[in-house]
Amino acid sequence: MDLVQASAAYRAELLAHCYRMLGSLHDAEDLVQETMLRAWRFAGRYDESRGSIRTWLYRIATNACLSYLQGRQRRVLPVDLSEPSQVRDIEKIEEHLEIPWLEPFPDALVPSPDPAAVVEARESIRLAFIAALQLLPPRQRAVLILRDVLAMPATEVAALLEMTLASVNSALQRARAHLAAASPSVDDASLVQPSDEEAQDLLDRYTAAFTAMDTEALKQTLREDALLQMPPFPEWFLGRDAISEFLTTGFARGGSYRFVQTRANGQPAVCLYRRRDSEAYRFLHVQVLTITETGIARIDGFHAGELYAPFGLPAALQD
Repeated sequence: MDLVQASAAYRAELLAHCYRMLGSLHDAEDLVQETMLRAWRFAGRYDESRGSIRTWLYRIATNACLSYLQGRQRRVLPVDLSEPSQVRDIEKIEEHLEIPWLEPFPDALVPSPDPAAVVEARESIRLAFIAALQLLPPRQRAVLILRDVLAMPATEVAALLEMTLASVNSALQRARAHLAAASPSVDDASLVQPSDEEAQDLLDRYTAAFTAMDTEALKQTLREDALLQMPPFPEWFLGRDAISEFLTTGFARGGSYRFVQTRANGQPAVCLYRRRDSEAYRFLHVQVLTITETGIARIDGFHAGELYAPFGLPAALQD
């Protein structure tokens, strides 16, 4: 396998790596493209005695991400910016496109060369983990990902980032401590997960209740401490009563809805389509759901004009 073929073989895992670093699928795609261009441009400098092609590509990708992050704001979710909102003045809710929002990552793009590693790969892109990573300074973020997610030896990480071994170990300790001190999230992996059948039943009941705008049925699918946020709207809602009221009030006048089930960030997800006056259902947003044994703990709805494309879905659905 030549260098170009090898680089292409690692594209999927490099995309996931850049997404962890940046919190944005679109930015990650751009940085992977830049990594491939740099690899092609400097192929003559590759020295296999200094490490594998994979390590060389990760060095290029990580440094590209670190350069990109210089002077940029970290990506956030609404919960990072304010206290919970009240269900009032819904008509005044406006998009804030100037804020660098976190983005979802389709499970279909998660690299899975080994079926046994699929679960672990999905856990490494869960929204709670990606959001927590953005709290870290970029270099600490890189060290933690390389050591704890990719399981690279400390000596290899030191060479890759041109750091001393002591600096790598120190950065890793600080990064772990920072994450441990962060407020626990409702979609923490330690929450008890339901069986696949239970999760599917809950998901079906949620989409049916949403479609029917049935407030009481919606409440029955949510945990009492559930959280809803929908970037680029900065408002977010806490508690099943507030969420069900917002959904059945804010969406009731929006027409009729259809859902397409998918997966994102290692979690169940749905793409929501809305029909108003036209004959077609138009894409509205993607909801990433955190499902537990006691109900839906979190709904992260992401509004973006062409977000359907990375999920392999159409812009519109016909009856």
